[in-house]
Amino acid sequence: MARERGRRRTDRRPLAVRLQALAEVVGLVDGRIDPEVVDSARAVADRATGRLAITGDATVVAVAGATGSGKSSTVNAVSGAEVTQPGVRRPTTSRPLAVVFGEDDQHELLDWLDIAARQRLPGIVEGAGTDLDGLVLVDLPDHDSTEAAHRAEVDRLVELVDMVVWVVDPQKYADAALHERYLVPMARHAPSTTVLLNQVDLLPEADRARVEADLTDLLAAEGLDRATVTATSTVTGQGIDRVRESLASAVAAKIAATERLSADVDAALTAIGEQIGEVGSAEVSRDERRRLVDALAVAAGVPTVVDAVRQAWRRRGGRATGWPVLAWLGSLRPDPLRRLHLDLAPTRRALSASAGGSSDTLEPGRTSLPAAIGVERARVDAALRHLVDRTSTGLPDSWIDLVADAARADADRLPDALDRAVAGTDLDLSRHRGWWRGVTTLQWLLTAVWVAGLGWHLVEFLVSWLGFPELPPVLWQGVPVASWMVVGGVAAGLVTAAASRIGVEVGARRRARQARTRLFRSVTTVAVEHVLQPVEAELSRHGRVRELLSGRAEN
Repeated sequence: MARERGRRRTDRRPLAVRLQALAEVVGLVDGRIDPEVVDSARAVADRATGRLAITGDATVVAVAGATGSGKSSTVNAVSGAEVTQPGVRRPTTSRPLAVVFGEDDQHELLDWLDIAARQRLPGIVEGAGTDLDGLVLVDLPDHDSTEAAHRAEVDRLVELVDMVVWVVDPQKYADAALHERYLVPMARHAPSTTVLLNQVDLLPEADRARVEADLTDLLAAEGLDRATVTATSTVTGQGIDRVRESLASAVAAKIAATERLSADVDAALTAIGEQIGEVGSAEVSRDERRRLVDALAVAAGVPTVVDAVRQAWRRRGGRATGWPVLAWLGSLRPDPLRRLHLDLAPTRRALSASAGGSSDTLEPGRTSLPAAIGVERARVDAALRHLVDRTSTGLPDSWIDLVADAARADADRLPDALDRAVAGTDLDLSRHRGWWRGVTTLQWLLTAVWVAGLGWHLVEFLVSWLGFPELPPVLWQGVPVASWMVVGGVAAGLVTAAASRIGVEVGARRRARQARTRLFRSVTTVAVEHVLQPVEAELSRHGRVRELLSGRAEN
């Protein structure tokens, strides 16, 4: 397990690209996963951005150690000068000291590190011939100091520097406080970590190799198998040249900062990846959309409206094509759509045009459809729950809660939005009735024949009743023409009405199907705006995070 923690996440994207991805991911997952993971990732992003923003090629190396480990003496030995005072009995390093090698004073970098104590030395170490130009060596307070402020300063700086050199002594190299507090949690930085087994001059010659091997094995078991272990003595100078050469190589390569930041960024991305879970799609499936729209359509009264369209077409068609006398009686019954305050678009357009307005700006009215009852509401709630369950499978609990909140965010406004959508749907009942006018004309002609026949008979009756000479009979097939007109006008009108009823019924079914399609389209618009878009926004957010973590995102 320790070795796994020390391995870096495989990501071949440039550091700048990964850092940009991390910054975006932090914003996307904020409030959706463990806050500690988000805060840690945000700190990494801020730290890496700040470090990369600083110009120059300096390599910052912190020298850390416990009380009496010889940390300050090591800094002096590497520097080739007395830049810090080693402690004799108690630690004397109470604040960090930066030793800057070379002509550049690195003010901007040290200000960012918030290190006030600074000393500049030539890049070439006298007597050693090692070129350390560009190195910033930081002598840290003792990590086991009794002062909490000293320990806090160590914790802060070991996160900011490019490399860390840990100085341990033969007696406390396995100190649990050092390993548990610093080395194990920072195992991912093993390539930029050096552990100096100092004061080896105090060990018998036969024990030196054994202690160094034991320290190496301990570090490897903790995931720091790639860390550099060097035995040193500031008294005899053993290993100091090797330390200088290692630092000079790091400065020359100028990759320490990038490697350290890369490890931090990769670890932050990996930690977030372990939190976000998996989900199949960033969109709601077609089946889930249909299920939701079906439930909303029932709650909005679409079946009632479709039935009213069918009945209204029948009645209107019956009035237009029926025998006028019976059609007039049928007109006394209320129109099903008008009773629901529907199909009023032509009236509203006419009123708007007369007032100088535009039909494009008409606001839909309200229907008088009955409010959704408990069963219909329960069906909508079940559809919403099913939608959330099916679309958020695999997401973290906190993200699932946000998907559920998104699905129900407009729950209070949904009934009104559905009602307005139904009211604003053009049911298209004012067209497709050209043949009705022809039948209406025919019916009135037949009615006129009927009325004329009745009038003829009435005239004959009055002539006979008043005692005037009877009018000469006008017969056809032995039957008075007036009778033919009365009976024929009624019979032809009823036959025409019956024949027209077939066409009206066909049209009623067609109009009902069309109305259902249009109403479902309107309900779908409401579902998309008030439910699906908010839900898919959360799912897309998760999908974007996965793309950024996998390196498939397009920037």
